[in-house]
Amino acid sequence: MKHVFSVCLVIVALGVTAAAQTAAAGACEANGKPANLNFTFNDLNNRKIALSDFKGKVIILDFWATWCVPCKAEIPGFIDLQKKYAARGLQIIGLSVDDSLPTAKKYADAMKMNYPVLLAEGKEDILIAYDPIPSIPVSVVIGRDGKVCSKHVGIVSMDVFEKEIASLF
Repeated sequence: MKHVFSVCLVIVALGVTAAAQTAAAGACEANGKPANLNFTFNDLNNRKIALSDFKGKVIILDFWATWCVPCKAEIPGFIDLQKKYAARGLQIIGLSVDDSLPTAKKYADAMKMNYPVLLAEGKEDILIAYDPIPSIPVSVVIGRDGKVCSKHVGIVSMDVFEKEIASLF
């Protein structure tokens, strides 16, 4: 019986080591779904920005709108995460799904958003690409390897995001 327990302990230890190596390499699970980064949007300065420009970074893709109260509650946390982890390769990207350029720009300026805000109003294909977005906020964590690590529907504690991204640097 002791031998069986020892073998199980070694197997668990090897699994934890393999998971730690994967996380250390900035990768999500091997069977993770590839994130669709083949979209281009205008930013708040009316410049074209491709999501693929951020490939190789740890991305939190946040689907939000100015009228969304839970979205507004999450934004200060995303601002803090961007400040804290940008140098390590984190990129928060806000996808404004329902706002015009003037509305989104005024809002982002007032909130002092320190990450790219892209205008996805009327771009239903991005909502479908991420397993249809049923409501907002929705946040998708994407590893450096371009795979979806997690998807959160509704407001989520920044501690959850911080734990998820910490394993991807």
